[in-house]
Amino acid sequence: MTPLEMNNQTDVTEFIFLGFSNHPKLQGFFFLVFLLIYLTTLLGNMLIITATRISPALHTPMYYFLSNLSFLDICYTSTTIPVMLVNFFREKKTISYEGCLSQIFFLVTCAGTEGVLLAAMAYDRYVAICHPLQYPVLMHVKVCIFLVTGSWLCGLVNSVTHTGLAATLTLCGPNQISHFLCDIPLLLKLSCSDTSLNESVLHVASATIGLSPCLFTGVSYILIISSILRIPSAQGRSKAFSTCASHLTVVVVFYGTANFNYDRPREGYSLDMDILVSVLFCVMTPMLNHIIYSLRNKEVKGALRKLAGGYMIPGNISV
Repeated sequence: MTPLEMNNQTDVTEFIFLGFSNHPKLQGFFFLVFLLIYLTTLLGNMLIITATRISPALHTPMYYFLSNLSFLDICYTSTTIPVMLVNFFREKKTISYEGCLSQIFFLVTCAGTEGVLLAAMAYDRYVAICHPLQYPVLMHVKVCIFLVTGSWLCGLVNSVTHTGLAATLTLCGPNQISHFLCDIPLLLKLSCSDTSLNESVLHVASATIGLSPCLFTGVSYILIISSILRIPSAQGRSKAFSTCASHLTVVVVFYGTANFNYDRPREGYSLDMDILVSVLFCVMTPMLNHIIYSLRNKEVKGALRKLAGGYMIPGNISV
């Protein structure tokens, strides 16, 4: 930074979101749409969590992981949508500097944790299909707790690192963010200090927290599909595949939208396209997860049906 730039430097105390600013007459419509999405996400994932707790049929490792995924999705959407809903009624859509860093912290935590948790769920399906006789030992309750705790720790360590580095950035004007949320790449664009360390850590994190779980999940499903194809009966193959179809669908949706959101070229895309892609990843994915499991899984559908009818007797989780 040159001496002239240092003299012109101003302390940024808040950021202005430009997301959805191209459509001022549709603010009320956007509010209703995102409110409906948010309520659907909250209700659906809370029902999944409740069903896995009180239904004996869902007291297994797979549904223990699913309840954690549902809790994660609630945290994910609650980080962004409430701020967005409030800003739809503001002429100046702002977020404080501290609020922006907090949003980055929770977003990065949830995204990193979900990637590792999906890999843990893939391992669970691999053991269940490829090593069914060893499943009770390999997926013991302590192993499940260790995998979930490890997923959260990976997300937290990754997030603390990125948020800490983001807090050291020197930010100059303008304070406008061409989005509806705070994210690390967006903050780096506003920095007038050296961002090489931040970018290097981003690349390392992309390989460790992003790419590694994705590759692990992919290899797991290659082995799973290979094992399923060796089952002699068509009924056996169908039954085996049905146990992992929901998770595989969630994995494809998560990594597909994440890849399109972060790895596509930034040039040549309008603000509306950037917003749409981020909505798919940050807003729609958490809502779709519980819908996918509800529609494609007989045990979950049965538990939710009984829960809605009030026939369930509360019990304790035993993974």
